[in-house]
Amino acid sequence: MTAPLIDNLQYCNFSEKVFRQLRAGGVDAIHVTIAYHESFREMVLNLERWNRWFERFPDLILRGTEAAHVREAQEAGRTAVFFGFQNPSPIEDDIGLVEIAHQLGVRFMQLTYNNQSLLATGCYEEEDTGLTRMGRAVVAEMNRVGLVIDMSHSAERSTLEAIDQSTRPIAITHANPDWWHPALRNKSDAVLRALTNSGGMLGFSLYPHHLAGGTNCSLTGFCEMVAEAADRYGAENLGMGSDLCQDQPDSVVEWMRVGRWTKDIDYGEGSASAPGFPPMPDWFQDNRDWDNIRDGLREIGFSRVETDGILGGNWLRFYETSFGPA
Repeated sequence: MTAPLIDNLQYCNFSEKVFRQLRAGGVDAIHVTIAYHESFREMVLNLERWNRWFERFPDLILRGTEAAHVREAQEAGRTAVFFGFQNPSPIEDDIGLVEIAHQLGVRFMQLTYNNQSLLATGCYEEEDTGLTRMGRAVVAEMNRVGLVIDMSHSAERSTLEAIDQSTRPIAITHANPDWWHPALRNKSDAVLRALTNSGGMLGFSLYPHHLAGGTNCSLTGFCEMVAEAADRYGAENLGMGSDLCQDQPDSVVEWMRVGRWTKDIDYGEGSASAPGFPPMPDWFQDNRDWDNIRDGLREIGFSRVETDGILGGNWLRFYETSFGPA
C-alpha cells in the first residue's frame, strides 16, 4: 500500500462533483462533519442522507469506521468517509448517547463549538472554566468506547484539561499555531506541546481565517509554518484538516456560527463587511489541489516519508489505535 492521503476535516456541500474531485485528487479518506448544532434526531437525518450517497455512488465513496477502511478504499479507488460532530449537541444531556453515536459510526466529537457547552468552554467565551462535571464523565466514556476527543473550537484551559483527563491521545483536527496567526481559533504553543507530547494529533487548517494573510496566504508561508511546527512538535504528530467548505452557501456559515442559541448575528471569525465564507487561497481551491501542498512541503525540505506522514500516514496510524474500545 502506498501512503494514504487523508483530510481529517471537511464540511463541503457534498455532491457527485465533490466525490469525483476527491477521486481526481487521490484522496483516500476524509473526516466529515455531520453535526454542528443538531439534536440527536437531526443528526440521524444527516446519517440517512449519507446512506443514500453511499448507495448512489458506491464506486466513489464508502463508509469508514475503522482504519482498515482507508486501505480498502485505496485499493478500490474510492474515498472512505468517517463521521464526526463539531459540537456535543447530538448527545444532548445523556451520556448513554456517546456509545450510541459510536455504534452509529461516529468517530470524532468536539467537546465545544465556540460557546460554552455542557462539557467544556469554547474559544469565544470570555471565561474558560475548563471541563464540567459532565465533561469529565463524557471524556472517560469517549475513551472507553473509542470516540476521539476533538478540541478544535475549545478554549485553552478546557483543551489542556481534556488532554490531561483523557487516557487516550486526543486530536485538534483543524487549527493552526497561534504563534503563526493569532486567531482565537488557533492554538497556543503550550496546548500544542501538551497535545503532541501525549501522542495527540494536530490537523492543519486551510480555512482562510486560520491562515496568516487569510486568502492571500502563500503556499510557501504555509509550508514554512508546517516546518516550524515539525521542529517544535515532531512531524509524526502532524496531519491535515483542511476545513474545506466547498460549494456551501453563505447561509450555512450563519448556521455554523449562530445555530439556535442567539437571535443576533454572530460573525465569528468573519465581520459585518465580510459575513460569508472567505475565498480559499489560490493554491487550494478543492480536492484536486493536494499535489500543490505535497510539492510545497518537499520544496521546503521535508523528506518523502515526512511528507507522506503529514498528508495521511500519521492520521492512519492514529486511526489504528483510536477507533476501538479501550
